[in-house]
This record gives sequence, C-alpha cells and structure tokens, in this order.
Amino acid sequence: MSAVLGLERPQVVSHVQQALSYTVFDCKWVPRSARLMCLGSAARGTGIIQLYELHGARLEVLREIEKPKPIKCGTFGATSLQQRYLATGDFDGNLNIWNLEAPEIPVYSVKGHKEIINSIDGVGGLGIGEGAPEIVTGSRDGTVKVWDPRQKDTPVANMEPVQGESKRDCWTVAFGNAYNQEERVVCAGYDNGDIKLFDLKTMSLRWETNIKNGVCSVEFDRKDINMNKLVATSLEGKFHVFDMRTQHQTKGFASVSEKAQKSTIWQVRHLPQNRDIFMTSGGSGSLHLWKYEYPAQRSKKDSEGSEMGVAGSLSLLQNVTLSTQPISSLDWSPDKKGLCVCGAFDQTVRVLIVTKLNKI
Repeated sequence: MSAVLGLERPQVVSHVQQALSYTVFDCKWVPRSARLMCLGSAARGTGIIQLYELHGARLEVLREIEKPKPIKCGTFGATSLQQRYLATGDFDGNLNIWNLEAPEIPVYSVKGHKEIINSIDGVGGLGIGEGAPEIVTGSRDGTVKVWDPRQKDTPVANMEPVQGESKRDCWTVAFGNAYNQEERVVCAGYDNGDIKLFDLKTMSLRWETNIKNGVCSVEFDRKDINMNKLVATSLEGKFHVFDMRTQHQTKGFASVSEKAQKSTIWQVRHLPQNRDIFMTSGGSGSLHLWKYEYPAQRSKKDSEGSEMGVAGSLSLLQNVTLSTQPISSLDWSPDKKGLCVCGAFDQTVRVLIVTKLNKI
C-alpha cells in the first residue's frame, strides 16, 4: 500500500538551472507568459532586474537592467494583465513601478521608507481581488505603508509604531480579504515574532499575536476571498497555519504549527491552482511541499457559547534539497500548474516542475 502511495507522491524536478553573476533576492513569473524576473544586487552595490524567457530546457536572457540601488522585492499584483508593470522595493526605501517594455524611467516612483523595503505585495490587479489597485511595503524603519499607484507621493495608509512603542524591523507583508470593494486587510510580520493584522476598511489593528521567532514570510492562501488561511514562517524552522475564518474575542484564530527543519524558513507560497497545497523554502537549501487538511468542523462553541476556530492538520508531500545556500525566494507560475521558480544565495535561479499535483 505504502509503495503505491509512494508512486503517487509529487516529485520536485529541477528543470533548468541558471547561474547568475549577482545575488538574487526575489524572482517572479510574468503573468500570462513563459517569462520570469530576477531581482537583486550586483557586487558593486547596484540593482539588477533581469528578464528571462523559458525555452524548453533553457532560460534565455531577454533584458538586463541596472539600477542605482540593490532591489530587494517585487510584485505584479497591482497592475493590469495588459500592462504587467513590475513594482519593486529597494535598499534605499524607494518604491518604483517599471514598464518592462521601456524600463529606463519608472512610471511611478516614491521615496517610501527611510530604510530598506524588505517586502512588497500587490492586490486589485491581474483580475485578482476587488477594489483599487494597491501596493503594500514593509520596511526596516518599522512602518508598513499602503500605496495607490494612481496617487502620487503619499501612502493611503501608514501603520507605524504608536508613541513609546519600540520600532521593529518589518520583514514581510501580505494582502488578504479583498473580496469586495470595501474589505481589505494587510498582514505584517516582524523580527521579534509579532504578527499584526491591519483592517484597511476601519484603519485599525484587527488582531495580533507573537510566534516567539522572527517572522520571515506571511501569505494568505487567497487574497480575493473572505480570509481563509494564513501561513507564517519563522527564523528557526517552524511555521504556523492560522484558520482565519473564525476569530475568537480572546483566543484569536486557531492554528497548527510544524517544525519543518532547523534552519530559517525564508518563504511560503501557495499553489495558485490548489490553495491547500503550499511550498516552504529553507535556509538549508531545501524545499518542502505541504498539504493542509481541514478538520471535520472548522468551528465550535467554547464554554461561554462563543464561536472559536478549529485548526486542521498538515502532511508533508515531498521535500528536496537543491542548494548548499538558502533558497530566499519562490514563485509558482499562475498559468502552468506545478511550474515554479526559486532563487538561492548560491547565485542560481532554478525552474522546477512539481509532478502529480492532480493526484493529491
């Protein structure tokens, strides 16, 4: 029986490896194409944006653009499918939006933060999520800001430490709950283990918790539905899956956690075609593929009669070690199920194929 199950397990196959002459911090598929972007830092301290096209078993460089400052992160999430503009955050706190067909001058540029932008996310573009196209940035300066590219210079929301509260390095940000014109949340993770959920409709802190370890990556399983699941990964090999459907007034959201490895879990990304499957990337150069199983009932009543969530369970579908260095970025293709790109600190970008995802 187990042998049969073994045959059905997904395999993570390294399809193409491309050595880079710079440190890659983020990689992204260009929607509706066989193209991908690599963003990073050259040895001389400048920023690099590279555009590749996948041709069978090789990657062809279509364009390389050098910018004054190293580029830390990027998103297509706030652009239309027609334009496919790339928004980036750099080491100097600048938010820029690039037209990749004419990348000499950004179509939008703002000095968003005093220090490095560690993380960026977009929503309202690509036909995903209702409401205005918006970009969220999280920075070492302790602030989380939301930008509408149609508005110049000033953020539409600014979440910063209250008076007297110490400034924490924000490592990761993600949009969620964008299922109608009004609702929208931002989740942010910080270096001290804080996770904060900001409600953009009421401009208030909706929920916060602490996972006792720096929060490296947060992602909702989907941005464009009622909040469903949120995964948060940490500095010391543990990650947490929160069921975001039922919020208890004192206990918050139910969660399940898993210690995947000893090293940092740098990133989590949900499979776009099946949001109960997600991949985590590790400091040991490994990838782990997980499946979340829902409990028989997702909520129950506590002794006071209040609804509280019930966490599900996790199963490890596959793991593979690809690099001797951390895999710092990961992105699934939105168009081809099982196609994935990851960037590692061994200065290599890898295109992967994950098989048998239809059998799970």
